[in-house]
Amino acid sequence: MTVAALQKFPCPACGAQAEWNPGKQKLVCPFCGTESPYKVTATGQIEELDLVRALREMPEDARGWQTERRTVQCQSCKAVSVFDPQRVGQRCDFCGSPALVPYEEIKSPIRPQSLLPFRVADTAVREQIRQWYKSKWLAPNALKSRALVDTVKGIYIPYWTFDAQVVCPWDAEAGHYYYTTESYRDNKGQTQTRQVRHVRWEPASGVVEHFFDDEPIPGTTGVSHDLLRQVEPFPTNELVGYDTSYLSGFIVEHYQVVLLDAAQASEAQMTEKLREMCAGQVPGDTYRNLEIHPTFSAKTFKHILVPVWLLTYTYGARVFHVLVNAATGRMAGEYPKSFWKVFFLVVAIIIAVVFFAMLSQDR
Repeated sequence: MTVAALQKFPCPACGAQAEWNPGKQKLVCPFCGTESPYKVTATGQIEELDLVRALREMPEDARGWQTERRTVQCQSCKAVSVFDPQRVGQRCDFCGSPALVPYEEIKSPIRPQSLLPFRVADTAVREQIRQWYKSKWLAPNALKSRALVDTVKGIYIPYWTFDAQVVCPWDAEAGHYYYTTESYRDNKGQTQTRQVRHVRWEPASGVVEHFFDDEPIPGTTGVSHDLLRQVEPFPTNELVGYDTSYLSGFIVEHYQVVLLDAAQASEAQMTEKLREMCAGQVPGDTYRNLEIHPTFSAKTFKHILVPVWLLTYTYGARVFHVLVNAATGRMAGEYPKSFWKVFFLVVAIIIAVVFFAMLSQDR
């Protein structure tokens, strides 16, 4: 299979490939340090696309990457990434497996219209991860030396964002607390009184109207969605038009969560948030049997790329990930826990509980 190289941005001084520098927000040569005079010009306007129309018929000019790339799939974790052909022989940046094979796409991917540039430099991320290691006192002592930070990779992760106007009628039973006084005998046989709480249930209903703006759904399967949720939000108000210069020096993953699945996931996500909003409108002190009836309209979407720094390391037989939002610096990670540290912590808690229980009995 013929593979065309990723678009290059040569250094004007030495001719090496310039890469996007998050600290300087410019293309900079990693060899001689020369800043490239290349001016970033967005190749497409940032706009919301009609979701219903897109699901019926995606125009061909919105499909495919603007520069030809080679797409590979990891046989271990099944992550699908778009690599510079020079990188195909390297290990998977998601799980570390060397088993990368060509991935035959059924359709060309929907091209992202916009992206968030890398703003947090890798040097700051490495130091941040070192401090994070130190803060995990349940981790094995050897973790600091065995989990290296020089394998941090800059990756553009695909995301879908959805907008929708929602009108959501709801009905429920609203509970109002009231109290009565009752008498009882204590353990010494003496008569005492106490307040007993009751609930008076009444029917209630209302309507929530809300506009969801850029509801995010990850398009990746190579990065843990749980970790991504922990480093969100990505500041979508800072999106810039898609331009290949921002991608220079970084890995790009194309989506594996297709538009239809992402749209369904976004509606389910919005529905859960609507349930919380409706619950907040129910009068009284508590509620039960809440039912919501949302109607979605004016649904639009964007396909964007967001930047993350990813560290993948192996400890024992397990693979762990540390993820940093490269636009905000927010971090989340996985780490092994020392059996003995956890064991002694549990023992200490049990001893403390027994001690305070005995202390309260003496009183």
